[in-house]
Amino acid sequence: MGKLAFTLASLAIGTQCATLAAQEASDLAKKLSNPVASLISVPFQYNVDFNLGSADGTQQKLNIQPVIPTSISEHWNVITRVIMPVIYQHDVAGHSGTQFGLGDTTPSFFFSPKEPTSGGWILGAGPVFLLPTATDNRLGGQKWGVGPTAVALRQTTTGWTYGILANQIWSVAGSSSRSEISSTFMQPFVAKQFPGARTVTVNLESTYDWIASTWNIPLNLDYSQVTRVGKQMLSWQGGVRYYLETPGKGPDWGLRFTLTLLFPE
Repeated sequence: MGKLAFTLASLAIGTQCATLAAQEASDLAKKLSNPVASLISVPFQYNVDFNLGSADGTQQKLNIQPVIPTSISEHWNVITRVIMPVIYQHDVAGHSGTQFGLGDTTPSFFFSPKEPTSGGWILGAGPVFLLPTATDNRLGGQKWGVGPTAVALRQTTTGWTYGILANQIWSVAGSSSRSEISSTFMQPFVAKQFPGARTVTVNLESTYDWIASTWNIPLNLDYSQVTRVGKQMLSWQGGVRYYLETPGKGPDWGLRFTLTLLFPE
């Protein structure tokens, strides 16, 4: 009986640990759908777009996007989000050959209440900056920029997350030989979380160029799952993108794969 009791207790502990691990993964998947969640994460987002420009070029971009929340008071967090692209492209601007290097960096700072509003909305707002870090003049705008950014979203008890993230950037300094920048970015998104820490997300990453009066509107469909590898929690994601509208010629479509390292408190 003693040996049987020990075996049953071991099974119970193992089941409890598995349940706790599954719940942790599910909670992290929910936080990943929230751009201002109190979760340190480091996404490595690989994008590739095809049939770009008059020469049907290809652009590959690895966005390194650390997200770092910091508590600044009893009721407020500031969420630092940085997008630093590493770009490889070929014949993007006609028969322009190959360029490889850093693109322009975009840091954002969201001041966000730690608790949702009475209506369940999670809010955040602050400044966004454009830093001319491109290592090739065909990989960036050679302009310094600044503007506002904001996010609003709701998360339901049935696993739905929906909302919008937006910003506006105006150039304020930089190379006088390059065009001024006035760009509005809007990202409405809907995500549905499923058992097993799995999530399906649909979003539009719409950009309007006020100088050229043109839209760039890719529609993204992504599938992701949170898991553990050794002691490291991570999320992997794969998806496809179709361009509803582009300035000039293409791209027509693209792919996205993301590996996100998670560092829960």
